[in-house]
Amino acid sequence: MINLTIDGVQLQVPEGTSVMSAAAGVGIEVPHLCFLKDINEISACKVCVVEVQGKSKLITACNSPVEEGMVVYTNSPKVRRVRKTNVELILSQHDCHCATCVRSRNCNLQQISNDLGILEVPFTEEVPETPWDHSFPLIRDSRKCIKCMRCVQICDKVQAMHVWDVQNTGSRTTVDVADNKTIDCSDCTLCGQCITHCPTGALRERDDTYKAFEALADPEKVTVVQVAPAVRTAWGEELGLNAEEASEGKMVAALKRIGFDYVFDTNFAADLTIMEEGNELLDRLDNSRKYAWPMFTSCCPGWVSFVSKKYPEYLRNLSTAKSPQQMFGAMAKTYFAQKKGIDPNNICCISIMPCVSKKREASLSYMKSAGAGQDVDIVLTTREFVRMIRAEHINTRFLKEQAFDSPLGESTGAGVIFGVTGGVMEAALRTAYAVVEGKNPEADAFRAVRGRDGRREADFTLGDQILHTCTVSGLANAEKLMEDIKAGRVSYDFVEVMACPGGCVGGGGQPIHDGCEFAERRGGTLYRLDSERKLRFSHENPEVQKAYEEFLGKPLSRTAHKLLHSEHVNELYFETHNYL
Repeated sequence: MINLTIDGVQLQVPEGTSVMSAAAGVGIEVPHLCFLKDINEISACKVCVVEVQGKSKLITACNSPVEEGMVVYTNSPKVRRVRKTNVELILSQHDCHCATCVRSRNCNLQQISNDLGILEVPFTEEVPETPWDHSFPLIRDSRKCIKCMRCVQICDKVQAMHVWDVQNTGSRTTVDVADNKTIDCSDCTLCGQCITHCPTGALRERDDTYKAFEALADPEKVTVVQVAPAVRTAWGEELGLNAEEASEGKMVAALKRIGFDYVFDTNFAADLTIMEEGNELLDRLDNSRKYAWPMFTSCCPGWVSFVSKKYPEYLRNLSTAKSPQQMFGAMAKTYFAQKKGIDPNNICCISIMPCVSKKREASLSYMKSAGAGQDVDIVLTTREFVRMIRAEHINTRFLKEQAFDSPLGESTGAGVIFGVTGGVMEAALRTAYAVVEGKNPEADAFRAVRGRDGRREADFTLGDQILHTCTVSGLANAEKLMEDIKAGRVSYDFVEVMACPGGCVGGGGQPIHDGCEFAERRGGTLYRLDSERKLRFSHENPEVQKAYEEFLGKPLSRTAHKLLHSEHVNELYFETHNYL
């Protein structure tokens, strides 16, 4: 153990501990902008400088290891002076129009600048601007980039997509799309992890809230909104609500207050997805020679995009089932429209998702099976939903709980857990077992697929077969999986992949907490909601059963295939090098 003193506090820490980590252990926060533990420890911002007794030069706390007998001052006059100058230099190349920045009130640079008492920038301001396609779902504002390199490191180390890279040198150094490509021609899957790890507003989702407000103001439009499972775990975070206060009922009430005509639950469509995907898995198992193996889930558009770009030969392995978002859109403009006597062309279908890639998915040319334009018209992230609540001046603490509307609002616990890694797999296995065995398994019989591990394997008995499964989250882990499959080192029957670490709860459209990962906490909320549901099996959802009786017929029927399935091999391939 190493003995040292930080700001008068004596402590012992293991050898190799950084000064920043040691300080944090005794409640002393060292300001920083670029640091991400185990991912970005390059001291690019120089904001975390501290003074060490006996040394003339300041050191960076994020990557300097502790030393025996070290005496550290994290906020001495010399430290404050140098730290202030370093931040002023950053601000001289930063667009400081905070009032028009999406990260205002949630920006570490803004907070540190305020804490340092910076009221003006004494250096010549040179704010470079790089052209960008603002129709793309991900927006980069070069004027706000502070060259912290977080986006580069996240994309390289966690997602293995290598979309971003450093360009130029010296004061002209900047970050841009790698290999001099435009973003739409890059390998970007729109996972959004670069957005959630950016300390400023340099990266954000395309704002579509104005489209939603326009639809709400149009008297001819019937606005139908669906809310993904992961959204309910996070929507209250930026509003100061705890998990109990940010209930599903209050979320529905907020959407009603905003003015949406019908508020539905994407979990209904998740149950519908399980009915289709679970039966598709059983059909493939019964006719194994006709299909390529393993069967991959297809709910995550970031993962589907990854396959199309990196491993197009495996597109035929994807389940043909559309994602819950797209199934919902198709059902809203057919089944729901018929039941309510609404012209589907007058329906504006809006999704609230924890994901940036869903914006792209909804716009794909073949996602319009209902025959009334795109099945999903507008996709908003959780962050955009929160901005709409604030725009409407809604005090969420005074909202009274309201239920989702019918007939697309009922859901089961199986649909709820779609938002966490392993959830799709677990939900599908619950129903597949019931179909094969003629009875429900224990609801938690397949919990072995749960966990924050980037990759988990589990075997289950299904009838007279042993089903070899694998669940993966994070695209770097997906890349390792695909290489193992290609090399024949592993063999599976059913594989679930989520592009974002931890699944949708850690999605690129979720609220941002600088330097903190909330996926595990949010995932726990979904498992709690699952355990509290009276119904925990997708095939027991009465509204799903009714939809089959009245409209779809049965899983994998002609109508179901037309509305709820997509042949990725034939359709996705042709868009791989265009917008995907």
